[in-house]
Amino acid sequence: MRNIGEKSCLILLVLLLTSQSIWASRKSLKPNEPCKRFVLFYHDILYQGGDDVDNSTSASATNNTKLGNFQLGRLVVFDDPITQDRNLHSPEVARAQGFYFYDKKSEYNAWIAYTLVFNSTEYKGTLNVMGADLMYAKTRDVSIVGGTGDFFMARGVATLETDALEGFKYFRLKMDVKLYECY
Repeated sequence: MRNIGEKSCLILLVLLLTSQSIWASRKSLKPNEPCKRFVLFYHDILYQGGDDVDNSTSASATNNTKLGNFQLGRLVVFDDPITQDRNLHSPEVARAQGFYFYDKKSEYNAWIAYTLVFNSTEYKGTLNVMGADLMYAKTRDVSIVGGTGDFFMARGVATLETDALEGFKYFRLKMDVKLYECY
């Protein structure tokens, strides 16, 4: 009987120590308090043919399907400049490299996925962003699902807001980046 009691105590001690170390190593998420926050501006200049190759930062890879009047099926690939202010000609802090496609027949809506590639004096690394861009909404959140370098394993939310729109030729998005997991 003495062995069973000693074994039980030993097992209980191991479980207690293990659970304490797990709880101590867990990060607590504070949704109202991001560990890192900054605002960026995303500039997209869509190539529409002609001699605007040098200025364009995105191009349609497919045409829309003609199902409805909202570009359903159109795929756009981009390599867009990211600045810290609204001026397209300000120094770049990153590039947004990815794609979006229009995915709704009855109104403008897109699904977007891109990597923010940082190579500046302030940040080096990447943030991976993806989600539904509900264009009719004043603001919309997309997920930040990971990162590298200064943003290693980061997760959070980027709140997008259309800041300027010139038809299909040019748009600017304000991105309020909030990271809730920072390592």
